[in-house]
Amino acid sequence: MLAFVSFLGFTLFVAGFAYYKTRNAHLTESAEGYFLGGRSMTGVYIGGSMLLMNISTEHLVGLNGLAFRAGFIVMAWELLSALAIVIFALYFLPRYLKVGISTIPEYLERRFDAQTLMITSLLFLGMYVVTLLPIVLYTGALALDSLFQVSHIFHLSKGTALWILIWGVGSLGAFYAIFGGIKAIAAADTLNGLGLFIGGLAVTVFALAYVGDGNVWLGLIHVYQSHPEKFNSIGGEDSLVPFSTLCTGLIVSNLFYHCINQSIVQKALGAKNLAEGQKGVLLCAFCKLALPAIIILPGIVAFSIFNGHLDNPDNAYPHLVHLVLPEILVGFFAAVVVGAVFSTFSGGLNSSVTLFTVNIYKKRLRPDATETQTVTMSKFLGVGLALVTMLVAPLVANAPHGLYFLIQQLQGIFNAPILSVVLVGLLTKRVPAIAAKLGLLFGAAAYLLFNFVINLDIHFLHLIGILFVANIIFMLTIGYLFPQEEAYEDVYTKQVDIEPWVMVKPVGLLVCLGTVSMYVFLAQSVPGWLMNGYYIFATCSLGYVFWSIGAALMAGFKTRVLVRNEK
Repeated sequence: MLAFVSFLGFTLFVAGFAYYKTRNAHLTESAEGYFLGGRSMTGVYIGGSMLLMNISTEHLVGLNGLAFRAGFIVMAWELLSALAIVIFALYFLPRYLKVGISTIPEYLERRFDAQTLMITSLLFLGMYVVTLLPIVLYTGALALDSLFQVSHIFHLSKGTALWILIWGVGSLGAFYAIFGGIKAIAAADTLNGLGLFIGGLAVTVFALAYVGDGNVWLGLIHVYQSHPEKFNSIGGEDSLVPFSTLCTGLIVSNLFYHCINQSIVQKALGAKNLAEGQKGVLLCAFCKLALPAIIILPGIVAFSIFNGHLDNPDNAYPHLVHLVLPEILVGFFAAVVVGAVFSTFSGGLNSSVTLFTVNIYKKRLRPDATETQTVTMSKFLGVGLALVTMLVAPLVANAPHGLYFLIQQLQGIFNAPILSVVLVGLLTKRVPAIAAKLGLLFGAAAYLLFNFVINLDIHFLHLIGILFVANIIFMLTIGYLFPQEEAYEDVYTKQVDIEPWVMVKPVGLLVCLGTVSMYVFLAQSVPGWLMNGYYIFATCSLGYVFWSIGAALMAGFKTRVLVRNEK
């Protein structure tokens, strides 16, 4: 009973907060308000929304399940994403806000042509509806069934309970996205993101206390001493995520996900100015550094508690939560899980609807559609996509290497070709549209052929890296042989101020230092020359950061003195 009360209380509080923040009519009745929050998003909302859009049950359940199997080596996905977010803040976001786009394909239309926009939009839609959203719904249903024992209480089979939960959570998430717009998603995500951190850390603390008979530190020592191989950040070439993939497909996947992926970058595209956007993006990057304690360590603790024996490692995290949390916190954490599902599901739906409405409906089907007609069409489309997703979700059960591994493998179809085309568009001025179109089709088809049909004896992340480089060379070759007549130049639309945040570079460097430090700290064998290089990097980084903070404070002090003197 306490679990249900705490679940209902937190859920209603988040819903009330989201309603309060979106009671302005123009945020849900105009296209810009519905898709970009009226370009009024501030740093805290952007950071919280980006974080919770990224961290959902596919991480809480899927990545902890992967950690149960492989250990800390799987943190590569999260720590490299912090570096990718820094690159997004420094390079990609200023370019996006300068040209005032609503979607990434919209930029490709300006740089190349309308057909490139169409192909990219369809690839994005396929990625959301076939890979991301069904797995989010399935992992959310898996977690809720374990937390509330739905199948046991109502005497249902596991499969039937999961079907009911998938359709229940999916229906509510669709309503949340379709009738609230991105501002409602961002407002609720801020609270849910805070709840995710509090609840996630509570699970880790209670789990370690469970192992250590009430002592968290002793619990951590026991888990480490029992399974030291699980705490190696390097791993071996035979692991699920070989360390060498950090330099190939992992960096490609992370750059795509945090710099190109519509559902992630759309939060920052709604920023009121570049400075607020960069603050929010780097807030998300900082939070990423703490996430291994929430989405990786519990999986290893579960491996210790359950002695490595579970029928399905993807059940490790839900079983752990139900085992160690007090009843009142189970309800609170269940509300956070539902919020995380809502965040990723509704954010993905909103982005899918944005892609179709802005890039296809308004440009090809109904160019003369009014604002009201556009938003109405978006809501109908959202309902249709939600229904398709809920039908596909149960089909992802029993993935051989885990759900998180499956989602990364499937997204390889899309990430290398789209990232390569966007990068070539940003970094060159005369590569023609035909190169982009052929690059998109070649990249997706080659990955499908070599990974799923021929099934080469190569890790899929290495394959992504190889195809990414091959795709860029392919497009540059076409551009060299058949350059377009006029060089492309970005045009500043002046929709928002693009003056960068004064601390963006030092804060970004701090994130990079934190990422490298975590790898060095957890590596079980580090060459001496590499440690010396790390010490030099850390010293120079901290020196630059302190100098930047001092310079910023001094500049602010001089400004205040000048203002006083003028008065």
